[in-house]
Amino acid sequence: MADPSSYRPKPGQIPDSPGVYRFRDEHRRVIYVGKAKSLRQRLANYFQDLVNLHPRTRTMVTTAASVEWTVVSTEVEALQLEYSWIKEYDPRFNVKYRDDKSYPYLAVTMNEEFPRVQVMRGHKKKGVRYFGPYGHAWAIRDTVDLLLRVFPVRTCSAGVFKNATRTGRPCLLGYIGKCSAPCVDRISPEDHRELAEEFCDFMAGRTGTYLRRLEKQMMDAADEMEYERAARLRDDIEALKKAMEKNAVVLADATDADLIAVAEDELEAAVQIFHVRGGRVRGQRGWVTDKVEEVTTAALVEHALQQLYGEETGDAVPKEVLVPALPDPVEPVQEWLTGRRGSNVSLRIPQRGDKKALMETVERNAQQALALHKTKRASDLTTRSRALEEIADALDLDSAPLRIECYDISHLQGDDVVASMVVFEDGLQRKSEYRRFQIKGFAGQDDVRSMHEVITRRFRRYLAEKERTGEWAEDGTENGPTGAETLTDGTLTGGTLTADGTEPTDGLKDADSLKDADGLNDADGLKDTDGLNDADGLKDTDGFKNEDGRPKKFAYPPQLVVVDGGRPQVAAAKRALDELGIDDIAVCGLAKRLEEVWLPEDDDPVVLPRSSEGLYLLQRVRDEAHRFAISYQRTKRAKRFRSGPLDDVPGLGETRKQTLIKHFGSVKKLRSATIEQIQEVPGIGRKTAETIAAALAQAAPAAPAVNTATGEIMDDREDEVPETTADASGEPVPAGAPDDRRGQET
Repeated sequence: MADPSSYRPKPGQIPDSPGVYRFRDEHRRVIYVGKAKSLRQRLANYFQDLVNLHPRTRTMVTTAASVEWTVVSTEVEALQLEYSWIKEYDPRFNVKYRDDKSYPYLAVTMNEEFPRVQVMRGHKKKGVRYFGPYGHAWAIRDTVDLLLRVFPVRTCSAGVFKNATRTGRPCLLGYIGKCSAPCVDRISPEDHRELAEEFCDFMAGRTGTYLRRLEKQMMDAADEMEYERAARLRDDIEALKKAMEKNAVVLADATDADLIAVAEDELEAAVQIFHVRGGRVRGQRGWVTDKVEEVTTAALVEHALQQLYGEETGDAVPKEVLVPALPDPVEPVQEWLTGRRGSNVSLRIPQRGDKKALMETVERNAQQALALHKTKRASDLTTRSRALEEIADALDLDSAPLRIECYDISHLQGDDVVASMVVFEDGLQRKSEYRRFQIKGFAGQDDVRSMHEVITRRFRRYLAEKERTGEWAEDGTENGPTGAETLTDGTLTGGTLTADGTEPTDGLKDADSLKDADGLNDADGLKDTDGLNDADGLKDTDGFKNEDGRPKKFAYPPQLVVVDGGRPQVAAAKRALDELGIDDIAVCGLAKRLEEVWLPEDDDPVVLPRSSEGLYLLQRVRDEAHRFAISYQRTKRAKRFRSGPLDDVPGLGETRKQTLIKHFGSVKKLRSATIEQIQEVPGIGRKTAETIAAALAQAAPAAPAVNTATGEIMDDREDEVPETTADASGEPVPAGAPDDRRGQET
């Protein structure tokens, strides 16, 4: 536990101006981000007597090892920068609203030639109209099913659409009148887009126009004695009214507003949002957060506004936002919302009338959400705590293993050998820190040797990170963060300072492009310059992301390493740690046959009761590592099966490969073609043609396919994908593979 006085800024060093500050722990990880109108006054509050601090604030300042800040011009800039840093660094002591990406939206893809109506989750895409969010996906489908009678917009996927276009036959919805079938030219692209725009207008709340138009058409049809058409229009009107009834009128003046309510206790808070468009509740969502810092209702509202509108623009930000408490000060937040919308936004507390009554309804929803969450989590926390304690007792650990890493090896009879690393923190999956490895130190099947290689590579990076961050610095000093830029007049701008104002002494920058040969691949399977990848798929050049405090790849050691296997695998993992000089990380293995727990120094396994929560947690960790490893192995195997001789030609993309095959008919005919004949293919120049000819000449031709029933040699099929069957898991297996290879994965 750090003493806050050890990193307290010197008197007068902190500027008395707006800005954003960051607390970092001993590993240089950002643990808290905050903003202030006056950095000097705000930061001084953190360095008072610990007895006077809120318990959670006291925990934060004693966990931190340094503080730094960035000066900005206005409070609005501070608000924007705070939001960006919280999203970027994910600080552990900041308020985090969970499940904010899980709510489904009704989306209309207006950016396509033929707009499609569908259910979408996650981040919003440009050119797509969104309505919601909804509590359940089935609620969206029910609404869409009713509206398709009147607005028969396309709902099929791109694959179904292309297949219908190719065959000239629409899908079932096209036959029953719930799709206008643009795939077979029953409607022009312009008319279909107009239909989609009418659908969007109806969903946006402009319902009266369509109802009046349909009613007039129904009456006209009845006057002309077209009773069947009048009956269809009557049914369309009933469908629209039924869809409208799903969203009751709550505000008579057709208001567009978002209502935010908060229910809280000392430890947690629940936030509920009702989206009202055209006077009707069009969507609802809710968040729950741990109050890891001392925070008021007004601060919770401010955090909710940041998360709700931080990535929204235009009409997605309503004209009016009703809240239970106003942020202090309210002007920067209101100005920020106005900037996001592009026009004035009213942020206020409802005082009377329908809006006050609706706010009370939202508050009741928030209270119920908090009560339900606490009921669920009480059991979950108790179970996880008991499981970790049982593991600590069984393995004779000093404390509960709050971070557990599990490793597994997967291959198919020695081919495509890979490994996985999964991470559990506090008994829960932390998928952002999952990693996967390609075994490159040797060829063939050797699980013990593979485990030794993986453990060595993982903890070699951990030791390199410790050395780089200065924890092993010879002079005993730690490196500092990036210093602020000082102008000639003595003011600060655009940089960051530590308490003593020093700059980093390691001399490393983001562009140092450190490489190693470990050949690691992470959850996205993409390589970057150091052989490592993050789960977000973004590249970095040094593999650590140390300088800016983002989560690092192998920077944090586990309290327990679990390997999928018995005594040999455990011994290999322990030997790898001993060779690296690491003696403070426990190792165990979980054997599948009898679910025995093996320790490195023991001749006999530890047997946990079948009803043990600790054993159940170890099984979950082991099974997750196995799942992650085998999914990666299957991906590599499928890619290998689909590969062909043209894949080895440098600079030849998928489009030109398909063009070559289409032009010559097969790889065999392409291999026998001259350079001049290859040049006749559109997009292929002489240099590329020479490269293709050389690559195909070097590649050995595949063995001819043989019909086992007739003995016929089918030479012309070498360019086709080999016939496959499925193993027990549904994965493809070559038709020529021996029977004992089918489904035998580890």
